[in-house]
Amino acid sequence: MDKEITIEDYNSNWAKQFESEKVKLREILADKVISIEHIGSTSVKGLGAKPILDIVMGVNDLEVISEFIEPLKQIGYEFVYHKEFPERRFFRKGKWRAGTHHLHFYQFEGEHWNNQILFRNYLRNNPHVLKEYYQLKIDLAAKFRFDRVSYTENKSLFIQNVLQRVKM
Repeated sequence: MDKEITIEDYNSNWAKQFESEKVKLREILADKVISIEHIGSTSVKGLGAKPILDIVMGVNDLEVISEFIEPLKQIGYEFVYHKEFPERRFFRKGKWRAGTHHLHFYQFEGEHWNNQILFRNYLRNNPHVLKEYYQLKIDLAAKFRFDRVSYTENKSLFIQNVLQRVKM
């Protein structure tokens, strides 16, 4: 059975944990990565979240990621292949369905990279949307306590609607 979905209140340590992880990632990947950003709910001050750090890394070419599998394994990351997301390469730190860190690689400044940054920044600058999203996450966690797929799918609808509004 999956770990129960819990939404914790915002924790300022999340930003500190990101900065610490960013240093480790820079050390092992050096100049092969263009940018490293903290994304997801843990990156937005005041937003509750599942306590999983989401990190996005921008590269020029996703094919280079195969070179990262072994170095990232040395600091606890496991490569997880997702054929349904050809525009992303994904690594997890921690147990399956109960990870502590999610590492997403996208083409730097490509559509998917930009959407991650755009949504994060929009929440940071729009407290009313942040509150709406926070409440939705609480409601979905209660409704889909052990069903991460349904939780994520329902949350994605909100995210897509926000991105559509922002891009208009």
